[in-house]
Amino acid sequence: MKKIYHYNAIDIFSGCGGLSEGMVKAGFTAKVAIEIDKHAVLAYRMNHSKTKVIENDIRKVSTDEIIAALNGESLHLLAGCPPCQGFSSVRRLNRKQNVRDDRNALILEYLRLVKELKPLTIMMENVPGLVNYYLFKDVVKELEALGYRPKVKIVNVKDYGVPQNRKRLIMVGSLLGEMDIADGTGEKVTVKEVIGKLESIETTKDPLHKITANHTPEVMERIQLIPKDGGGWKDLPDKYILECHKKENVGFNDIYGRLRWNDYSSTITGGCLNPSKGRFLHPEKDRVITAREAALLQSFPRRYKFPVNIPKASLALLIGNALPPRFSYIQSMNIKEHLDKYLG
Repeated sequence: MKKIYHYNAIDIFSGCGGLSEGMVKAGFTAKVAIEIDKHAVLAYRMNHSKTKVIENDIRKVSTDEIIAALNGESLHLLAGCPPCQGFSSVRRLNRKQNVRDDRNALILEYLRLVKELKPLTIMMENVPGLVNYYLFKDVVKELEALGYRPKVKIVNVKDYGVPQNRKRLIMVGSLLGEMDIADGTGEKVTVKEVIGKLESIETTKDPLHKITANHTPEVMERIQLIPKDGGGWKDLPDKYILECHKKENVGFNDIYGRLRWNDYSSTITGGCLNPSKGRFLHPEKDRVITAREAALLQSFPRRYKFPVNIPKASLALLIGNALPPRFSYIQSMNIKEHLDKYLG
């Protein structure tokens, strides 16, 4: 009979817990999470009460603190999404260069913890633009030298059962043997399947589903004129189009756009509760999507809790910056099966 292993994981730069949600569903125990943002920590603790959360700048976190939390147990997986905002497509809009941002160097902290903790497997998720960054290339070389045989690939979460068009860089590695990145599942989940049957914001008992943008009469008039199921600002009468949007190649094609029922959603970003930040209008209601709808389009389960007494912009950032749990689950299951192969 095979021995059943209990697999321990650490989630660094954990945010509100999207990565952890997928890992836990795949059978890992999230022993430690590291996060600096107080609102993200609050959300994480609401959903992962048994995980030790270290609320601190990762540059100040000692591995001794992590080792103590492991209580002598092995570390099977170290996973994380280091913030690399300077490489996001939104930050690079209309720029030829990457944006200089101190957070771009936080991938070196990821490497530090791998070196000091020596987990059996690793996983990292990030923006696609990171792939050509010299520091990331250096990290990959170091991981190779450490014996992790890292694999790097840019994928789209829509190919993994997430109802959202969102390209991400994924890296996995193992000290045990060769491990590939999980392939897509081939299932297509649409906006309608996920939010089409939700109760109205007027009748819901879900406080998160009540949170949406409060539109001015001027903005509301513009929204009401946008065609249902996929219309956008370009469909508006000329007098409603802002001068700044009339310029060519300004990169704002999706703003004031409606989602399409039978398609994936656009990328859910930290501006997901603001119609001027992207295609975040409901397919048929005259409003931006609610915080719950945004979370569902990120593949968070309906039961997932978020703090509702924080600024709306902060809540949108928590949801938009998260790793879709469904995507994390598939990658984590792939890693678990790899561990079973060698440790089972």
